[in-house]
Amino acid sequence: MAKHPNESNRYGWVVEIDPQDPTSTPRKRTALGRAAHEGAATALTNDGRAVIYMGEDSRFEYIYKFVSRDKVQPGGAAANRELLDHGTLYVGRFDVDGTGEWLPLTQGKGGLVADKGFASQGDVLIKARQASDLLGATKMDRPEWTTVDPLTKEGYCTLTNNSNRGAPGQPFMDAANPRSNNTMGQIIRWKESGDLDATKFAWNHLVLAGDPKQTRYEAQGNIKGDTFGSPDGLMVDARGVLWIETDVSISTLGKGEYANLPNNQMLACDPTKGEIRRFLLGPAGCEITGLTATPDLRTLFINIQHPGEPANERSDPDRPLAVSKWPDGAGRPRSATVAITKNDGGVIGT
Repeated sequence: MAKHPNESNRYGWVVEIDPQDPTSTPRKRTALGRAAHEGAATALTNDGRAVIYMGEDSRFEYIYKFVSRDKVQPGGAAANRELLDHGTLYVGRFDVDGTGEWLPLTQGKGGLVADKGFASQGDVLIKARQASDLLGATKMDRPEWTTVDPLTKEGYCTLTNNSNRGAPGQPFMDAANPRSNNTMGQIIRWKESGDLDATKFAWNHLVLAGDPKQTRYEAQGNIKGDTFGSPDGLMVDARGVLWIETDVSISTLGKGEYANLPNNQMLACDPTKGEIRRFLLGPAGCEITGLTATPDLRTLFINIQHPGEPANERSDPDRPLAVSKWPDGAGRPRSATVAITKNDGGVIGT
């Protein structure tokens, strides 16, 4: 850092690759801001502009939205090479009355001026967190995956957990993040006031994760169906089914308020009814992540990440295997992609 003061600014960007062209060069989409990004959900406005929703996987950080200046053009990646380099980046403020506003992260607006440390748009993008602080955006409980319902156009974001919420010297609870010592997390959703490029929205909680039978408020959820904690991966499929993946730390799984929860899992939710059902369980020590489906919904893909955690099994090759030997049943545990199909070849989740 002494030799290269800007070294840290090289990291924290959304990077776009072209999977159809292995010789292509990955591109940092700096207009989407620098943050601890966890995913980028894409959608289109009615007139064909790109909208990107992004969470930032850190305590007390933010939910972002980017709206492209230009419309998507026919011709695939080659015709849209610069699409995500021009547009407006916003950060979300979730107000107590159930409304919210997307605040533009634009140099010269809202106090983002030179004497506050933002002499250019580059300063705003590099210091997206500090800019969001200055604008008064809502500090969230580790926002991770985002998704957009293709039918209703509602947006969703998983707020995985935040055990520091309400602690001495830390931000207090607020309407969007209502629990102190939030070990369970929640899923928040919003509906734009108009098209997806709107700057106002209405919001509510789809669910507060946790066990409804718990007596402690921070561990007591309002789930209708199977219990879970620490929601992470998220996807609404073409039918409107919301898939939820969890990432409860294995060091807490099965203890205290997590005693009744199984291993990390994936669940299916009907957002119109709020009903949630467990779909699969992962091997011990894993996180369920990396969720997508084929267009006909007959194959679902997930990733099993770091099975066998904790006990340093990933970093210490000489340590005995005490937790998991997935997927082979012998040897060291390995991360892997899983393809899920029905025995009858039908649509998943029916």
